[in-house]
Amino acid sequence: MSTAALTGKKEIAEGTMEFSFERPAGFEYAAGQTIDLTLINPSETDTEGSRRTFSLVSAPHEKELRIATRMRDTAFKRSLKDLPEGVEAEVEGPFGSFTLHENVVRPAVFLAGGIGITPFHSMAHDAAARDLPHRMTLFYSNRRPEDAPYLSEFDALAKAHPRFTFVPTMTDTGLSAGAWSGERGYVDAAMLARHLPADAVPVYYLAGPQGMVLALRDMLKASGVSGDDIRYEEFSGY
Repeated sequence: MSTAALTGKKEIAEGTMEFSFERPAGFEYAAGQTIDLTLINPSETDTEGSRRTFSLVSAPHEKELRIATRMRDTAFKRSLKDLPEGVEAEVEGPFGSFTLHENVVRPAVFLAGGIGITPFHSMAHDAAARDLPHRMTLFYSNRRPEDAPYLSEFDALAKAHPRFTFVPTMTDTGLSAGAWSGERGYVDAAMLARHLPADAVPVYYLAGPQGMVLALRDMLKASGVSGDDIRYEEFSGY
């Protein structure tokens, strides 16, 4: 376990914040992995304690460790939001095997909902930085553009890297203050068929709220995708 000082925080979507921490010396990780973050002497606590698991938003080549979270009204989230820059937290990890497959012949299809975007942010930026040959398509579902962290960042990444395709979709644009010209509705088999080559045999990666992840997994299996080709991470209670 290491300690890391908070270096910055910012709102990246309505009700969602990103937090940056110093990267402990010798801390190595793979894109898509998680850390456990423990607040030291937080301003308040509850029965859920002062430790939470976060996927790293940052890619392994970056100097800082970055996480992002929906700011729910809990003791941990309030303490994290109020944490002054320079104050240290405990960092443990990395953990997990939710990482990009090695077989470059097979494309990767990322299916993300809301804050489930965090591991894919790390994976896509790592692949771009290392110029990996994998073809990657990211389907990213949110209620409104205002709720979608990193939306413009992924647009820019797709324009700069032809092997990366970005397909954002909104499920409730009637609540948005602006216009939306992209996909609408939930990610389903028809949406995948519109954007993926008919002969593609991808490895699928799912991350988001538990209900969404389970529904997407069932949809893929019903479409004939082998369970061996579906990897998922559930964000429950985030």
